[in-house]
Order: sequence, then C-alpha cells, then structure tokens
Amino acid sequence: MFGDALFAVLALYVAFCFRCGTLAHLHEVLGQEGKSFIFVGVLVFSSYLLEIYDKEKSSAKKVMLLKICAALAVSVSMLSALYFMMPDVMFGRGVFLLSLCVFGVLQFLWHSGLGVYSRIPGMAKRVLILGTGPLAKHIGEVIASTNHRHVLSGYVRLANEPADVPVSAIVGDGDGLAETIKEKRVQKLVVSLSERRGIFPVRDVLDCKFSGVEVIDAPSFYEEVTGKLLIENINPSSFIFCQGLKLNASLRVYKRAFDIFFSVIGLFLALAVMPLIALMIKIDSPGPVFFGQIRVGARERRFILYKFRTMRQDAEDRVGAVWARKDDPRITRIGRLLRKTRLDEIPQLYNVFRGDMSFIGPRPERPEFTEKLKEVIPYYSERHCLKPGITGWAQVRYPYGASIEDTLEKLRYDLFYIKNVSIFLDLLIILETIKVVIFGKGGR
Repeated sequence: MFGDALFAVLALYVAFCFRCGTLAHLHEVLGQEGKSFIFVGVLVFSSYLLEIYDKEKSSAKKVMLLKICAALAVSVSMLSALYFMMPDVMFGRGVFLLSLCVFGVLQFLWHSGLGVYSRIPGMAKRVLILGTGPLAKHIGEVIASTNHRHVLSGYVRLANEPADVPVSAIVGDGDGLAETIKEKRVQKLVVSLSERRGIFPVRDVLDCKFSGVEVIDAPSFYEEVTGKLLIENINPSSFIFCQGLKLNASLRVYKRAFDIFFSVIGLFLALAVMPLIALMIKIDSPGPVFFGQIRVGARERRFILYKFRTMRQDAEDRVGAVWARKDDPRITRIGRLLRKTRLDEIPQLYNVFRGDMSFIGPRPERPEFTEKLKEVIPYYSERHCLKPGITGWAQVRYPYGASIEDTLEKLRYDLFYIKNVSIFLDLLIILETIKVVIFGKGGR
C-alpha cells in the first residue's frame, strides 16, 4: 500500500511535467495537499477494495492486471463523483487521466516485481519444524499454503515422536539440531511436538535462539500466518500469560465511544432507506416488518436482537431453531436480497446504541445453539468476554457458518480478535466489511 501511495504521487508528478512541457517542482504537486491526498487515498482504497493487496488471490499476472484495470475504473467513478460534488479539489482533465494511466502501469510493474522478489531463493523465510507428528504435519501444510512467505526446509524427528510426515522430508534428529539448522540455513524453528515432556532438547533450542534463529511454538506460528488460533493445541496458560487480551477499562471506554458514534451515524443515514425496506417486506409476504430473536451477549447475558424480517412468519413452526442453509426455502424473495446486502441487520444499530451489542465483535448466537456448542467446542464460552458485534473478524474472514465445524473455524477467528483487539484491527475489519457488503459475500 505504501508503495502504491508513493507511485500515485509519482504518477501525478509525471502528469504535471507532461502537461507543462517541462520539469515541475515536486512541491507544486504536493503543495495541493487536499487534491493529492484525495487522489492517492481513492487509488489505494480502490486497490484494497478489489483485493489487489491479497497476494493469495492476486498472484497470477493476468488476474492482477484485470484487478488493476477494475480498480482504476472504480477510482474514476469515485473521483468523478467527488469532483462533481467538490469542484475545488479537481485536477485538470489532462492531468487526471494521464496520472491514472501512469499509475496503472507503475502499479502493475510494482506488484509484479514484488511477486518475483518473493520467489527468489533466499527471500522467503526458511522454516524448520521440530517434530514429525500430526501437529507438525498440519503446520507443514500451513506453510505450503502461504504463497512463498515461508519455505519449509524439513522436519526434525525426536525419540518417541510419531512419523506422520513423509520420510523424505525428515532432515535430521534431535542430536544434530544445531548442525541441521546451520546446514539448511534456517531462519525460523517451529516447535511442533506432540509431547514435550522428557524429549524436548532444551539446550539445543537455547543455542539456536542465542545464535539468531527465531524460535516459535506451533500455535503462535499458526496464528501469525493464518490470523486465527489453533484451538486444539492451546492450553489455558497460553491465554493467561499472552501479551494480548488487554480487556481493561480504557479498551472498554474506547469500544463504547466507537459504538455510540457509529451507531448514531448509521441510524441517521438508515432513516432514508428504512421506510422503503419496510414497504418491500410488507408487500412481499404477510407478517411484521421487524423480527426479534433472543441471543447470547457479553458474559452470557441474553438480549433481544432486532432485524428486518427475511423469513416467512411460520419459518420455525415445524423445524424449530436451525441454522440457515444455502437456498433456504424459508427465506422470502425480499429477504434473500436483504441478507445478501446485509441490509437486514440495520436494526441492530439500535442494539449497539442500547449497549446490548458492539459494532465489532463475535456474532451473537442463539441460546439453543450456545448450550450445545459449549459442550463440544473448547473455549467456546470465552467468546462472550466481549460484547457481540454486527460485524467481526470471523465474519469478514470466513463465510456463513451452518455446522459445528463451521462454528469451530469461526471461533478460531473470534478468539484471535479477542486476543489482538485494537483500533487498527477494528479499522481493518470495517474496510473488510465494506468489501463484503459491496460484493455480497457470505450471506444466506
């Protein structure tokens, strides 16, 4: 993003020079702070919206080129609308179009260069896994899916450790750990032992640590790479002594101020569309406009969550409480549209204003499901230490969940958010939520 911002400024400078027919002074471009800031901000935001910065989805050059073209089209639309409303911040037509073309070329070269750089041998971090059991195998699979940010150098097997990984990938044993690290030029050692007691090579690992090799345990590495927690291999002490989980008074004050500010603005803006949504619901099917449902909130207190009704009035008369599934026949025609665009969740802004919910946090679940999930999923109750949210890390990183397996996966993201909650992470979730709403991802 920082590189794109610099190239956006460079594109403006090139366009100015071309239009003036001579070299312009850089301060003449940057001196128009408002114009330049808006131009650069829109270009970077459009690139973010089209997922150009997600290297897992933009690794192929053809895909990247198509996304850059689409992002430029979005930028033209957004800037044209802004210039229409605020003519004072507009660049001349020649500078505007030329700078967009120059930026598109520079952005493609920049991102292509980054892709080549990441594939140069030695540029990705070389990782050695200490262990050969199921956990080590899982971490190896995670490394293989990180799009060249890490390269697996192999596995080190210790005594009594099961061999669930290919024999060809085992490059050493516990007695020669230091030599293996030196031979493979390892930069990171991931401790992934099924059982540490009695076999953990403390002295060798300490020597590696003091020689400059980064030593990290499997759950921490998994969290760093995936943005979620490896619940199955986390013990309570990991939560007790971790550096996150700073759920103090200042954090709660920030969250509440954030919630009041955004809920008031959201309700004010929603006043323009709520009557139209209510009319469409009444025309589409008989029943009330709003739908109230009991959900579990912070500290497992129950509250009534409000939504626009998207299902038939008798949706649960026969089947009771069940998760919505794909192409659910209980959902009305207008309800399908409202769910896809997330407009059905507008009334939850009232829940946020009241204090039942937060703008960002784990999604509130129904008590019928919560009691069952607490019995089968470890640490499920810990998600209730924060107020539930309209949107959250799990909502923008994982599609709609309709099973225990999906709930477990979303819990990984919820606990990651609780452990790492911050203003930066909240802003990132808001940006990701905008993408989800615009492209209609995940709704059922």
